[in-house]
Amino acid sequence: MRIDLHTHSSVSDGTESPADLLASAQAAGLDAVALTDHDTTAGWSIAEAARPHGLTVVPGMELSCRWFPDDQPPISVHLLAYLFDPTHPGFSAERARLRDERLERGERIVAALADDGYPVSWSRIVERSDGGVVGRPHIARALVEAGVVDSVDHAFGTLLHHRSPYYVAKIDTDVREGIQLVRAAGGVPVFAHGLATKRGRVVGDSAVAAMVEAGLLGLEVDHPDHSADERAHLRGLAADMGLIVTGSSDYHGANKTTPIGACTTDPDQFEAILAAGTGSAPFRD
Repeated sequence: MRIDLHTHSSVSDGTESPADLLASAQAAGLDAVALTDHDTTAGWSIAEAARPHGLTVVPGMELSCRWFPDDQPPISVHLLAYLFDPTHPGFSAERARLRDERLERGERIVAALADDGYPVSWSRIVERSDGGVVGRPHIARALVEAGVVDSVDHAFGTLLHHRSPYYVAKIDTDVREGIQLVRAAGGVPVFAHGLATKRGRVVGDSAVAAMVEAGLLGLEVDHPDHSADERAHLRGLAADMGLIVTGSSDYHGANKTTPIGACTTDPDQFEAILAAGTGSAPFRD
């Protein structure tokens, strides 16, 4: 089996609709794929209706979180959540708060860019988001289309970088609280791309241990942004802590060059996720 447990559609910051994403998964020879848009489950029903025969679809989400060290600034971390109950009151309320945060943040970034003469319009960006969760990737695409930057990566490396004067921080969920919410909703929390040093600051092993104490069940080990050494370290950590190990592409369509299915999850680890998730069920034949 070929299993990819981390993908994004146009419901958040990918470029393919949920239906087109599933078609890409099938064309790539995947047997199972997880839809994990940022802070929203809006693509679940679309994916269930559009699922090609023979493809298992795992309903999931990527939750925006923070780790708060005692003596350093907060570190951005992401939590993959699988098979949770989307109607759970506490988790539903936190997702709504995060989506509002993203909207307010995006509007402030675009206003600052427009004030300095960059040809971007918040109303146009929202209109072209197809009702999805609007974030910095949507602003990046608008900057590309306006000819301000050459690519989405160029936008993130310059105008949208966290050291840019246009950057606006958002109030993400404490990762331990996020883990507890996922577990309360019957879901399976997995720490996403936890050692991707190319993305910026990462947490240490003690933070992962604290997440496990809060209820973390897995680590995303095989990820395009992890080096061989980083994968080996995470794999050893997962073995020491009794955690599920996953592999994923973090597919975003045309927003990134990584193809769907670039990294995959072993079938036995996939079965462990299915066994642990009680809040919802995979879409399959």
